[in-house]
Amino acid sequence: MSDPRPQDPTSPEVTSPELTFSRYEDVTAALADPALVPPPATPGPYGTVAWLRSTVARFSAGEPHARRRALVLVLADLERLDPGELRVLAAGGFDPDLRLRVVRTLARALGLADPEAVARDVKAVGRAYFEPAPDDPAADAAVARLLPAMGDEDPETAANRIGLLVQACEATATLVEHARRNGGGPAAALRDDPPIRAMRRSAARATEIGGIAVPAGARVLLDLDAAREPGREPLAFGAPPRLCPGRSQALVIAEGILYGSSDPADTSRPPAEEPCSQAELAALIPQMIDHVLALAATWTAWDGRPFLNADGRTYTPHKAIRRVTDHLLDHWAELEARLAGEPATADHWHASNVTTPADLVPFTVADLDEARSRLTRLGRIWSLRVAALPERQLDDSPGAGWSFRHIVCHLARSGSYYVDSVGPIGQQGAV
Repeated sequence: MSDPRPQDPTSPEVTSPELTFSRYEDVTAALADPALVPPPATPGPYGTVAWLRSTVARFSAGEPHARRRALVLVLADLERLDPGELRVLAAGGFDPDLRLRVVRTLARALGLADPEAVARDVKAVGRAYFEPAPDDPAADAAVARLLPAMGDEDPETAANRIGLLVQACEATATLVEHARRNGGGPAAALRDDPPIRAMRRSAARATEIGGIAVPAGARVLLDLDAAREPGREPLAFGAPPRLCPGRSQALVIAEGILYGSSDPADTSRPPAEEPCSQAELAALIPQMIDHVLALAATWTAWDGRPFLNADGRTYTPHKAIRRVTDHLLDHWAELEARLAGEPATADHWHASNVTTPADLVPFTVADLDEARSRLTRLGRIWSLRVAALPERQLDDSPGAGWSFRHIVCHLARSGSYYVDSVGPIGQQGAV
């Protein structure tokens, strides 16, 4: 994963290079040019951060880079990671420290022993990893502990596993932070507010980029932020032949942290995680239930003919009430299990896939009274529960699954969907 530190091209550290490239075509050409290489790392004693830097693909060029990149892809087993399992691992557990959470997820997916200890040590190494002359005894000690923990006797393989984890630690955590800050998903953050804004290169020999001569020994700044172009592949994770090998895994982990372990194709996910205050969130389900009951009050005039909605699903008044109720109960049970540290029990509702004989009977005034009593109480339970949660758990929610904020928003939308499929009786045609 490319240099994940968010870099400001205006800072003194990165304005000193002799040449800056900020056009998309120039940046991609520079990244593909074998004459432009990462600033070389100065070797150090075995087991130190300086040694690690001089041994990983990130700071290598030519044949060593190709060989070490292959180690990351093959020997580090990056290619075998199942995206669905990775997403579930990322969704599980509450931890406000995103960096620890990211590394713990990858460590578990890679089968490393003691993922918690690995995560702590990787975070410590990250403090010094991108420094040209690292001087951090605590980080050196963390490298020494991590080497045997990687499960590889070959030092170069172990070093590149550590490098993978260190680079994932900062880049993926920053991607999540930016997605939350901007109210969008990881892909949107990668495009609009990338975690990596600049890369540095050195000219190993003379070359030319965009018609500009780059002499041997020149230092080059690639301004990724300025090079962004709508509709073109974001450059935060590099470009061929140095495209970050962990790009897809970083996006999956970020999605798991943001949205839980649900199917990423689930169209019910709010595109911006529905940002709102805790009080507003606590009011969403009661507001949805008010809408349900307002429509249900017209259903005593129903003539018994089912309704076919725009998605081709059949609904009746009883079926709509059944789905709203079951859905509230299902996610309530999930929330309480996750808060108790237990796995949520899978539901076995037939849901909207069936229309039962009970769904087809008349909807009476007594049915409306019972629906009002049942749903009003369920809405009150949800409102009180959401209001009582620690606010940080709304997004960093314990256990595997969607965030609690997402669950509440999902319930509010789906409840309206069920009853709107019937609508006010007398204003919608039946099939």
